[in-house]
Amino acid sequence: MAVQRTAVNPVSWSAELGFNQGELVSGHTRTLYCSGQAAMGEDGKPQHDGDMAAQLALSLDNLEAVLEEAGMSLANLVRLNVYTTDVDLLFAHYGVLAARLGAAGVAPAATMLGVTRLALPGLLVELEGTAVG
Repeated sequence: MAVQRTAVNPVSWSAELGFNQGELVSGHTRTLYCSGQAAMGEDGKPQHDGDMAAQLALSLDNLEAVLEEAGMSLANLVRLNVYTTDVDLLFAHYGVLAARLGAAGVAPAATMLGVTRLALPGLLVELEGTAVG
């Protein structure tokens, strides 16, 4: 059975920003809950100190790597939580995230939270996702 996704948007403004208020998913057989992915290198050390755009891109790369390991892609993402230490700076570089999600043809239900800090000093953004396939 193929996965069927139905956007649930009682208002339209969120879709214009690239995310749905809800995602109704049926027909899936697998659900992947991804831990938060940040701008960490393969050695487990933070990368791109102070560079939000580069950290956001690497966080997405790392999220995609987890998805790919499970036989999925960004196209399977139905939920995305974005944690950042600087919401205004993230919005200035939000196109990095929006472009990648748009290219994958998805607008997952999303939450963005400003936090005091992330797990390691220097990290500016962390992405946590749920995917179905």
